[in-house]
Amino acid sequence: MTDHPVLLVTGGSRGIGASTCRLAAAAGWQVAVNYASNAAAAEAVVAEIRDAGGSAVAVEGDVGTEAGLASIFAAVDATFSRLDGLVNNAGIVGHPARLDEISVERLERMFAVNVIGSIRCAQEAVRRMSTQHGGRGGVIVNVSSMAAILGSAGQYVDYAASKGAIDTFTIGLAREVAAEGIRVNLVRPGIIDTDIHASGGLPDRARDMAAAIPVQRAGAPDEVAQSILYLLSDAASYVTGAALNVSGGR
Repeated sequence: MTDHPVLLVTGGSRGIGASTCRLAAAAGWQVAVNYASNAAAAEAVVAEIRDAGGSAVAVEGDVGTEAGLASIFAAVDATFSRLDGLVNNAGIVGHPARLDEISVERLERMFAVNVIGSIRCAQEAVRRMSTQHGGRGGVIVNVSSMAAILGSAGQYVDYAASKGAIDTFTIGLAREVAAEGIRVNLVRPGIIDTDIHASGGLPDRARDMAAAIPVQRAGAPDEVAQSILYLLSDAASYVTGAALNVSGGR
C-alpha cells in the first residue's frame, strides 16, 4: 500500500457507500470497503476502483456487533497501519410500521447498527487519529438522514430516532476532538434512489415520493457522495460540527 490517506467506509458495498468509495478512490484515498454479508458486492466495488487505477480492499464486519467491529479495525490496521478518514454510512431501516407495532428485537437491532455501531466506529477512529493518541488527525463524516428532522411518522420513527442520535453525537464529538486534529461533520440525505427502500419494503419509494420533493425528483447516490467528499477534503478544513442537508429542499 502507498502513503496515500486511508478511508474506511462502513456499508461501502452499495448505494451511497459504494458511490463514496469510488469517488474517494478517484480523489486519491486508499479505501477500505466495509460490508456485512454481501462479499460479492464489495469485491465488485473494489474491482471497479482498481480497474480505474485506485487502491481498495474489501473489509468484512457487521458494525452492529463487537466481533464485527473488531474484525473491521483489525483488517484496517493489518492492511494500512493508519486511518485518516471514516464515513459512518452503514445503516438499516425497517418496514413501515407505527411505534406500537414495532418489536423490541427490531429496536435493539436498529440502534445496535445505526447508533452504537456508528459511535463505536468513531471511537476506534479517534483512537487511531487523535494527536492525543499519537495520531496525525483525521476526519469523520456521519451519514444521518432528513428523517432525523422530519420524524418519519407512520413509517419508521425508530429509524428517525436513531438518526437523531447521530445528529447529536456529531455535534458533541466534533467539539470534543477539534483540538486533536479531527473534524467531525454529517450529511443528511433525503429521498435517495438506492435499494435501502426495498430493504424497508418500499422498493418504489424514491419514485413515488418525487412529487413531494421541491426539486421534483429523488437524489442519486453520487450527489450525496460528492457532499461527503467535500467534507472529507481539505476544502472543508475549517468545517467541523456541521450538518449538510442533501435533500432537494425537502
